[in-house]
Amino acid sequence: MHKHHSALGLAACPVKTANSLEIARQRPVQPVTLIRPHAARRAARFFVEKFKGRSLYAVKANPSPELIKLLWESGITHFDVASIAEVRLVADVAPRATLCFMHPVKAEEAIREAYFTYNVRTFSLDSLEELEKIMRATDQATDLTLCVRLRVPNDHAKLSLGAKFGAAPHEVKALLFAARQAADALGICFHVGSQTMSPSAYVQALGRVRNAIVEAAVTVDVIDVGGGFPSIYPGMEPAPLEAYFDAIHNAFEALPVSYSAELWAEPGRALCAEYASLLVRVERRRGDQLFINDGAYGALFDAAHVAWRFPVALVREGGSDAKDMAFSFYGPTCDDMDHMAGPFMLPADVDVGDYIEIGMLGAYGCAMRTGFNGFTAGETVVMSDEPMASAYVEALPERALPSNVVKL
Repeated sequence: MHKHHSALGLAACPVKTANSLEIARQRPVQPVTLIRPHAARRAARFFVEKFKGRSLYAVKANPSPELIKLLWESGITHFDVASIAEVRLVADVAPRATLCFMHPVKAEEAIREAYFTYNVRTFSLDSLEELEKIMRATDQATDLTLCVRLRVPNDHAKLSLGAKFGAAPHEVKALLFAARQAADALGICFHVGSQTMSPSAYVQALGRVRNAIVEAAVTVDVIDVGGGFPSIYPGMEPAPLEAYFDAIHNAFEALPVSYSAELWAEPGRALCAEYASLLVRVERRRGDQLFINDGAYGALFDAAHVAWRFPVALVREGGSDAKDMAFSFYGPTCDDMDHMAGPFMLPADVDVGDYIEIGMLGAYGCAMRTGFNGFTAGETVVMSDEPMASAYVEALPERALPSNVVKL
């Protein structure tokens, strides 16, 4: 067991600092998480400086204590938490942060602890039952910001989040009116889905917000456009984030809301995707199938279960002159579902003992990791180079360009 020197120690080995081209020479047996704090700082500053409102980090995307502290230090002062465990985590790491409990269905005990122990005053809801629960749990508090979540289309998202939560159109009027009576500040929120590929998704959703406000005839103090801000992956190259920000701001300015109303957003993926990648070793090759030492029950949940195509690069002494071909991956567990179909484009001569870097895993990589079959993460190493792709840098160094070979 490795001991850590602070409360922010990671759950793997002690963090080291290295250049990205040095790691494979050490021949690690377990997968190595490569983190790039400078990339997360850059993303945070981009949102703080360019989004014309308040950015709440969605902790579920990556609950690493080190990342939370880094985002706080970079100007992210508000955090979207979805469980009492996330409330406790952020309160411990960034005790001066403002916590917003944005899960629409919460345990009454969690609401009570959040309110009375951790000073949480902002809660999301999508039903009258949840409103009643919040009021009971807070002893009929009069200092609440209550955000009513609307159900909106997820047509432009790569991962839909539109079925589980959100008040239906016929429920919204009564819910907004009741929440207005109970709230110190009334908000409306929604989620257009994860990895939303068009700014028009937010404009469409804000159109529904407008209709809801007009029908309910209530004063609204907060408009929260949720998450969905995209990152860059193979085959998924969205418009610049500034286009999203401009579209949201213009639609917000046209809403019939309080003159002092605030605009909020809940970026998760966009703040942390570039923060981490993973170095894995090839344990077996079977034709166009590579057996690697991480997979669906580790950091590659999305690659397996929603067919997410992450960027990959072969890391080999001397590189490779072979042409690229399409591979799929199998993870290390005994389960057939531990399979990542890809395709992942790598040099045709990749073989047992080679190392592969899988990029853009800062979002939902470590967050989804389990210890199934006894396979866990190895070291975490701090990198000084750039991520494989960036929404915040116009031109990246050569190693981060589409070439799939990193020469040592």
